Order: sequence, then structure tokens, then C-alpha cells
Amino acid sequence: MKLQPTLIGLAASLLVAATTPALAQSSAVIDELRAEIRKLREEVNALKAAQGQGARPADASGWGERIEQLEIKSKDAVVLGDIGGGFRLPGSETSIRLYGYAEVHAIHDIKQPGPSDNFTDLTFQPLDGQKGKTKLTAQTSRFGFESSTPTSLGAFNTKVEADFYAYGSDNRNRLRLRHAYGEYAGFLIGQTWSTFMDLDDLPETVDFNGPIGAPFSRRTMIRYTYGDAKAGYKLTFAIEDPEDQFGGGSANERMPQLVARYDLGFDWGAINLRALSHEKRSATATKRGWGVGVGGSWKLSDKDLLMAQYTRVDGDIDQLYGSNGYAIDADTGAISFDKNQGLVLGWTKTFSDKLRGTLVVGMNQGKTAQAVDNKRLQQWHLNLIYAPIRNIELGGELVLGERKTFAGEVGKMQRIDLMGRYSF
Repeated sequence: MKLQPTLIGLAASLLVAATTPALAQSSAVIDELRAEIRKLREEVNALKAAQGQGARPADASGWGERIEQLEIKSKDAVVLGDIGGGFRLPGSETSIRLYGYAEVHAIHDIKQPGPSDNFTDLTFQPLDGQKGKTKLTAQTSRFGFESSTPTSLGAFNTKVEADFYAYGSDNRNRLRLRHAYGEYAGFLIGQTWSTFMDLDDLPETVDFNGPIGAPFSRRTMIRYTYGDAKAGYKLTFAIEDPEDQFGGGSANERMPQLVARYDLGFDWGAINLRALSHEKRSATATKRGWGVGVGGSWKLSDKDLLMAQYTRVDGDIDQLYGSNGYAIDADTGAISFDKNQGLVLGWTKTFSDKLRGTLVVGMNQGKTAQAVDNKRLQQWHLNLIYAPIRNIELGGELVLGERKTFAGEVGKMQRIDLMGRYSF
């Protein structure tokens, strides 16, 4: 029979392929292997039908056992996943990636150090007091997990990330949830950066808290994004948890925080427009506030990138870093908002594949006239980050800042932040 040599040849080819080390590294090879198994089964069945009951069973030649072994091997093989740096779970279409970094900072304050935080917080920069302080911390080290599973409507993605940093001297070395969400068919449900944040145009700093004058908030949310990659635009709408770090006026709202955003990309860079509506509530009063933002980037060359973002927010401290937020009258419960504006400018220079640097200016200006509040905040960052070998980064940054209150008091910040990071 002419089919028998063909079957023997196919079986021999499959055995050779099964012993090739590259098989366990390529999902394409495994897909081809599965196709060959299906083809071999079809030919065996055809041979049985043609030869009738008197024909020699295929299993007598060992083909059945070989096929089962190849199927088991293909299911258990670990192959590259759909996520960069990840792998596909054996016997599954789900790809996962584990990531994170170990990071340490050595910080020296030339002027007065911050009152309760390891990193910069110009909002509470001391107006006087003891100068000079050195501290070392590894609390910003983090780890995370990502997964991606293909479906008929696109990939279903998840992410969970945590670190060991929390604001304030009483919260040292505690595990903190940063991100925990799932994404599918344009929807995101869970906790991540607020939709009102402009991460795309936030310059890189060695200091963990970054520049004053930009939105800086993580919220639990339901978000929907619609975009056209070819046209270069994206529309995003979100319902977000209304509570901010003040708590008292944002813990009992009847309405969530509402955010709308429009992003548009170009060959030379990108721009975005953002709008925010939020609510604050006391025992006797409810007040709605709003915010707007615009941001963009401009690629001067493949080595130079300019970034800028302007934000105006009334009454929400998290949605504008450095804002005075809001105040609740203890007697009447009346709520008053700070009308606050922030501006961040950045220039990143890539000197080589191993060396880059960034100059950042952040500003924040309040409108309320209470003496204890801040009238103006200004902060400068100048840094260099060097990557001597793969996964290792060494950074150094000079941070200068000035805080002015409505009462005319002035607080100065001068510090040096040295950082070492190993990423995995």
C-alpha cells in the first residue's frame, strides 16, 4: 500500500522534531507539530477504512503511543508568550509576566528636610528648623504580575502591582497595592492611575514623588476607551472613586468622580485634553467642583523630547499635586474650594544608549486667602540616569524648591537624591 511509507516517514519526522531543543521555545513550532499530529491521525483512519477489518491496526506499529507522547509534550512545553518578557502557561492560551525591581535611595537634605516623608513634598516644606539630614530607603521596591488571554473580541488582560512605600513616618515598609485591574474590549475595571492624570507628559525624576503641579492619583474605576490607531486618536470616559486623601469631605459622596479625555497623536508628538467633575460633602452641605487639563509632547529629535502639561482644579488635592484642596467650616459645614493651577515643563535628553538626563520645572499657585495655605510652590529637578549593564540603572538628582504662604512665609528645599535599581 502506498500510504504506509508515507506514514512511516511522517512518524520519523515527528520523532526527530520532538527531540529538537528549539521546540520548547517556539509556539509556532508547537502549532506546526499539532497540525502534523492531526494530519497523521487522518491518514491512519483512512488506512483503516481502506484495508478493512483484516488490516494491521495502526497501534500495532506504535503510532498511537507516539502521537499521545507528542501531544503531552506539546501541552507541557513552556513557550514565549504574547507579553514581552513573558511566557505561555503550559496547556493554556494565557501568557503571564512577572516583573518588578529592587531599588534603594540615598537622600541628603541640605536645607530643612520634609516633616514626615522620605521623598519631596513641597506642600509641607518646613519654614524653619534644623538643616541637613541623610536617609536611606528601599521602600520603593516593587513587584507585579500581568496576564493576557486571547479571545474572539481581543485580549483579556489583568495586572496586579504592589510596593512597600506609603506616605508618612508611621507607614514605613508596609505592602501597598498600586494597581489591580482587568481590561477587555475597551473596558478597564479596577484600580490604577486616574484617567485625569497625564502620564505621557510627566517628565522622569529620580525623586519618587515627582514634580509639583501635576495630577497624581490612583483611583478605583470603570473606564471605557475607544480609539482608532490609524487615525491616531483615542476617547476615554471614566467613573472613578471620589475619595481623596483628605477623606473628611470626600468619603460620603452621592456621586462618583467623572472624567473625560481626548488624546491625539502625531509624527512629531501628541496632545491631550482632559475634564473632571467631582463632589465634596459635609454633614450639611454638598458642593461640586471641576477641573481641566491640557498636555503634550514634542520630539525635537530622536534624542530630545519636550513635555508640558497645564492643569486647573477646584477643590481636589489628589488631582493637582500641591493643591490646598478644600476646607469645611466647623460650625456651619460650608465647603470652600481652592482655585488652583499647576504647570509642569520637562526636557529629556538621551546622550547614548546608556545615559539620559531630564530637566523639570513644576509650579503650583493657589487662590484661597487663608494664611496657613500655600500661595505659590516652585520645584526644579535636574537628573542623570546611567545604565552600565542590562537591568541596572544608577541615578542622581538635584532637587530645589520654594514654598510661599499667603502670610508671606518662605520654606526652601535643597536635596540630593542618589538611586540604584535592579529590574527584573
